[in-house]
Amino acid sequence: MTDTLAHVAESTTQPHHTAGERRHTVRNVAVTVLRLVLCLVFGLPLLFMIISSFKPDIQIFSDLGSVKAFLPVGDLSFENYFGVFDRVPFAQFLLNSVIISVSTVVLGLIVNSMAAFALSRLQFRGQKVILGVILATLIVPFETMALPLLWWVNTLPFFDVNGFSQGWLDTYQVQIVPFIANAFSIYLFYQYFDSIPKELDEAATVDGAGWFRIYRSIVMPLAGPAVATVAILTFLPAWNQYLWPLMVVQSEELRPAMVGIDYFKQLNVSWGQIMAYASIITVPVLVLFVAFQRSFINSIASSGVKG
Repeated sequence: MTDTLAHVAESTTQPHHTAGERRHTVRNVAVTVLRLVLCLVFGLPLLFMIISSFKPDIQIFSDLGSVKAFLPVGDLSFENYFGVFDRVPFAQFLLNSVIISVSTVVLGLIVNSMAAFALSRLQFRGQKVILGVILATLIVPFETMALPLLWWVNTLPFFDVNGFSQGWLDTYQVQIVPFIANAFSIYLFYQYFDSIPKELDEAATVDGAGWFRIYRSIVMPLAGPAVATVAILTFLPAWNQYLWPLMVVQSEELRPAMVGIDYFKQLNVSWGQIMAYASIITVPVLVLFVAFQRSFINSIASSGVKG
């Protein structure tokens, strides 16, 4: 009788385990397929750009109707890359982008982290209101502020080497200063700082440390993932800035790399050179993301300090 009951119990429970395993398998397959689709959506355009940068224009268009557009086949050469340096002062454009992006990132990390530290660790009246006002600026697109900002930066005094006062137009600082403070960066730092135990502040205060010492020696060393995330999210728009430099910069020696792509759209359009130019200016972004990938993921996934 006992064996019969055990057999019945096993026969009734076995299908449930099988159904659960099937659901788990189907879910894994669905997740894998979704990942492959996302990889194709985001990876194929980059692959097409890189492969096309080695092909002449005639072959680029002839391969569009087949899978050859994504394969390194046919007449391949570095001619397009040589043409980039012959057609534009690419080294100067690249140097300008590096100066603007790195300066924006470094200054942005300092300013935004200090603002977030004050909002997160200090206690003062109107603290939440200030944070709310900062976050409210996220809903305002930059295009609505571009013209007022253009007028404003043109009225700011700047003394050149000859001692004559002029506006900020056609300078490096007009491409850097307006983008140092960033509401989203402040919010990311605020969220991460808020997860760091405030008992550390109290212990440091007992030892005689001030707020700046707490910020510099305790909070910031623990906020490595947040720093990496903000650095990436600050570098990307600074590196890809196009509209603002187009409005405020006239001198060729001050133009960033993104504006330089307009040179290839004039007169004889060379799509191979455009692909080569785009491939070169994409490399720094990929290198930055790969270098800080682990910290970026940790910052997004973390909900507190792990000891």
